[in-house]
Amino acid sequence: MTRTFLGMPATAPRGVGHLRGDEPFPVAARRSLADAQLRRNLGHATGTIRAKSAAVIGEVPDWEELREAGRAIKADTMARLPELLQQLETAVTAAGGTVHWAADAVEANRIVTDLVTATGSDRVMKVKSMATQEIGLNEALEAAGIEPVETDLAELIVQLGRDKPSHILVPAIHRNRAEIREIFLREMPGVDPALTDEPAVLAAAARRHLRRTFLSTRVAISGANFAVAETGTLAVVESEGNGRMCLTLPDTLITVMGIEKVIPTWADLEVFLQLLPRASTGERMNPYTSMWTGVTPHDGPQDFHLVLLDNGRSAMLADEVGRQALHCIRCSACLNVCPVYERTGGHAYGSVYPGPIGAVLSPQLTGVEDNASLPYASSLCGACFDACPVKIDIPSILVHLRAEHVTAYRNEHRLPSAEAVTMAAAAYTMDHLPLYEAAQRRSRLTRFAGRHGRGLPPPLSGWTVGRDLPQPPPQTFREWWVQR
Repeated sequence: MTRTFLGMPATAPRGVGHLRGDEPFPVAARRSLADAQLRRNLGHATGTIRAKSAAVIGEVPDWEELREAGRAIKADTMARLPELLQQLETAVTAAGGTVHWAADAVEANRIVTDLVTATGSDRVMKVKSMATQEIGLNEALEAAGIEPVETDLAELIVQLGRDKPSHILVPAIHRNRAEIREIFLREMPGVDPALTDEPAVLAAAARRHLRRTFLSTRVAISGANFAVAETGTLAVVESEGNGRMCLTLPDTLITVMGIEKVIPTWADLEVFLQLLPRASTGERMNPYTSMWTGVTPHDGPQDFHLVLLDNGRSAMLADEVGRQALHCIRCSACLNVCPVYERTGGHAYGSVYPGPIGAVLSPQLTGVEDNASLPYASSLCGACFDACPVKIDIPSILVHLRAEHVTAYRNEHRLPSAEAVTMAAAAYTMDHLPLYEAAQRRSRLTRFAGRHGRGLPPPLSGWTVGRDLPQPPPQTFREWWVQR
């Protein structure tokens, strides 16, 4: 695949969708860290999901083989993506559907808005979809006078609270049930004033609220977890059943899907339907797995449109290291194990894709220079790589993107960054024994500063302001060796 696939330019699209924040990650993260309630909510939720996931993964004797199979299928898909997308288009069209190609978020929003307008409907119901969040579809629909109604419970909470998602799988993970009760009382028409914060009661209130939408709305918009190229079949997996209502009741169904979601064969789907639920929700299988192929007379929507979204993905494919991020199946396992995400939450990342996968996906979709702080939003501990069901080497991509950022900085400013100068000096010192030994002796001068939390003096204080200064030993190994 070349960088001009689907008519895309050599650089990623800019200025559209929800892929960047208004401030760098360190600034937003500092504010999140000060919110004790947020940290309690995140710690409880991610800990619960981790425990459930670990339990069901432990039941599978060939889990590592499944992971490797998922990785191999995704690598094969990316290697021949144009061919598979053309095969998908042919199969969907033959089954009575219509395929649209969208180069970026602006074009995708226009296509969907025009399709909804053509039906005469002024309201749509939506299945949970990261792709539509990415392109800012809700805002585009509202600007056209069309009301989007989120039907996923967590997405509904975010929408009613005029909030933003902070997790891929559980968008309202930053809210506790007391906060959700207040949102329902304030924003949900006709809700019982005596509403309690019991989860079952809150879910029942949302169900009553949505029932009217399901029965009176004739257009639905969905994403897709997978698309099978050989049959033209689309698949959505979920836990609540609201998605199935959207996929079966309306007259018109519009699916917006990132081009990387295609897989070659029906048999490949078997692998991902084992990997995804265990890694994401800690379930052996998804309670609701909905699949449809084009249009079936007198059964389900009679007008089906598939919008294939590029929005920077073709540019990612040109990067042999970074393209791994397109293997992502949106399970959120990396978020649930990340120590950085658990303490800052998703809003600090500024993108609809938070956590480790967002730190490598968002900068590539927008251009690294537009999201330069995200590749540094990691301790490189590697927990994300260990948890990923398709074995995306997120730490290596993070280092790769950091190098790209440093190179871009050097090219723009015609001089190396302070970090580059420091690293070069350290490399030279370590390559010359007398200098290295002298540096070891002088490092003892930092023991008092480190003990009192002052770190290193400027300009090195920029490093220790966010890190604990390790205490140098009272004796170096070389000195100990000479004595013995």
